[in-house]
Amino acid sequence: MIKNEAKIRVEKLKNLINYHRYSYHVLDKQEISDEALDSLKKELFDLEKQFPELITQDSPTQRVAGKSLDKFEKVIHEKPMISLNDAFSQDDMQDWNARNEKLLSEEEKKKIDFYCELKIDGLAIEMVYENGIFKTGSTRGDGLVGEDITQNLKTIEAIPLKLREQEGVIRELEKEGLKYIAKKIKEKGLDYIVIRGEAYITKKDFENINKNQDKTNLQNYANPRNLVAGSVRQLDPSITALRHLNSYAYELLTDFGQETHEEKHKILKALGFKTNPGNKYCRNINEVFEFKNDWQKHREKIPYEIDGTVVIINSIKIFDKLGVAGKAPRGAIAYKFPLKQATTVIEGIKVQVGRTGAITPVASLKPVSVSGVIISHATLHNEDEIKRLGIKIGDTVIVGRAGDVIPDIVKVLTEMRTGKEKAFRMPEYCPACNTKLIKQENEVLWRCLNKNCFARKREHFYHFVSKAAFNIVGLGPQIVDRLLDEGLVTGPADIFSLKETDVNSLERFAEKSAENLISAIQSKKIITLPKFIFALGIRNVGEETAQDLAKFFGNIENLKDANIEKFRKISNIGPKVAQSIFEWFRDKRNLIFLEKLDKNGVKIVVEKAQKHQILRGKLFVLTGSLEFLTREKAKEKIRLLGGEISENVSKNTSFVIVGKDPGSKQEKAKELGVKIISEKEFLDLIK
Repeated sequence: MIKNEAKIRVEKLKNLINYHRYSYHVLDKQEISDEALDSLKKELFDLEKQFPELITQDSPTQRVAGKSLDKFEKVIHEKPMISLNDAFSQDDMQDWNARNEKLLSEEEKKKIDFYCELKIDGLAIEMVYENGIFKTGSTRGDGLVGEDITQNLKTIEAIPLKLREQEGVIRELEKEGLKYIAKKIKEKGLDYIVIRGEAYITKKDFENINKNQDKTNLQNYANPRNLVAGSVRQLDPSITALRHLNSYAYELLTDFGQETHEEKHKILKALGFKTNPGNKYCRNINEVFEFKNDWQKHREKIPYEIDGTVVIINSIKIFDKLGVAGKAPRGAIAYKFPLKQATTVIEGIKVQVGRTGAITPVASLKPVSVSGVIISHATLHNEDEIKRLGIKIGDTVIVGRAGDVIPDIVKVLTEMRTGKEKAFRMPEYCPACNTKLIKQENEVLWRCLNKNCFARKREHFYHFVSKAAFNIVGLGPQIVDRLLDEGLVTGPADIFSLKETDVNSLERFAEKSAENLISAIQSKKIITLPKFIFALGIRNVGEETAQDLAKFFGNIENLKDANIEKFRKISNIGPKVAQSIFEWFRDKRNLIFLEKLDKNGVKIVVEKAQKHQILRGKLFVLTGSLEFLTREKAKEKIRLLGGEISENVSKNTSFVIVGKDPGSKQEKAKELGVKIISEKEFLDLIK
């Protein structure tokens, strides 16, 4: 065959193969057998081998091509790939809908409808097409910057290497009644298009891969999402190809005049992308509930894993008006299925006294594995929750957990009762100091209001010296207990006036140990303002609120003298938090405590944020032991450079910094596709 004949044949083969790819993946129709399609691909491969100058970037033979990469290049997203907030109940969804309606006019409220999608347990990807050809594929990364995984995404048959011809796209859209969009495409062309979607693997392929892992004595992959995340980040695309990944497109960033999210999906399909046939337009919130409940019942029949649904306000105009709150769009939400669950037995219920006096009931459980973690306790939150669930000691219950949060009791299986179960009653008096418990107006928690309560004082003391506060190494709960029991201190401020001879008197406390402890205490007399505020143990004030207060007021005197209106000017502080801070600084005992700290030599320093806020907008989670920095020092550096800290890994997390012996947070990061970096990489990042 001469070159000109080969060129014509190659083009025909490419067009025919692409037609059958579109027919199979997009239209869900198989017109020829797999064997016949493989034969066409083989002929194309042979012709391109004979005439290599005919090979083009969009050829079906180029899905696995090129050498292995040394590393992944960075890709800056034109628009941030933001994550979604979660909802787990109809009440959560109603609240979400109500919050949105408050921001809309009466006319806009009437126009609200929804587009619902299946939330596939995969990995978010972005694809850029130039002149109809697949140019760049990337991961979500931190939302602003991802990694270039173009060669790996090319191995996924569901992703077109070349968009359908413009005429075919226009005809398809006109059939759908979208003539104004067809007209815009005719005028604008398909020069530059940005698509987002999900890479995933079927349950069957996941099982087959794990079977092969077993045969070769290799560790199994924990879940499909983990496998996908690892597969798209293979430096050798031939390895990715062996994983048989799949993909659905769900977002179109290019503006062709579309007015609804549903229209975006019709355009995606016309362009040649595989869109999920399970997705559905819903006229109102009740139809959204029906959609989610129906898929929840039938999720096991789906060939891939889903963990819920995605609910999007259909009108693009209304969606854009609602904007973004924090790191998530207001106009979309992940309506998740119930937590991963297991059944166990409640062996007992005890109450804990917190440092603010809150009484929390906690269930002791017969140990059980949930999502791969053994749990033996679950929070019951409050008395109302116990009544709502109808919990008794001895009950068989369904317990669930998500991520690193404390497990919850989901449901009581009353059918399993034998009659030996015992009802639980909240105590009337504090189990530590015997003060009568009070439930204040508009609160669900019982509290011990005795500020001299033995348990409260101890919990506050533990909090005061903890890592996130004064971080006094060697002064743990056991030593605090001994100091209190021996009467050497009556509160946290007293530790700064302790002498070695005081501690030497304690039984089984060596001279060197006493010296080390006093040295550790004295070394912590200088503390930053945010840590000092957090250490005070003010009700409702966590680390992030302490940071906000420090930034706003600048010193402890301004904070102490502030009226309640000033607290309310801080965006992240609501009326309830403002009230508790205001009341804390009006309590004479607390002011005496502050004076005592000052008298005993505690100095507060204000660290100015560094000029270059290179970590602004980035959210970090730390896990494991760090070698060069303490955990608290690393957090300080992140905050000074504009970053934020979280204790839990989520889709909003930008980086997980991993030290020695990391915990479950590392696995969670892998599951979610969150960027994992070492301590050294973190230090390089902030140079």
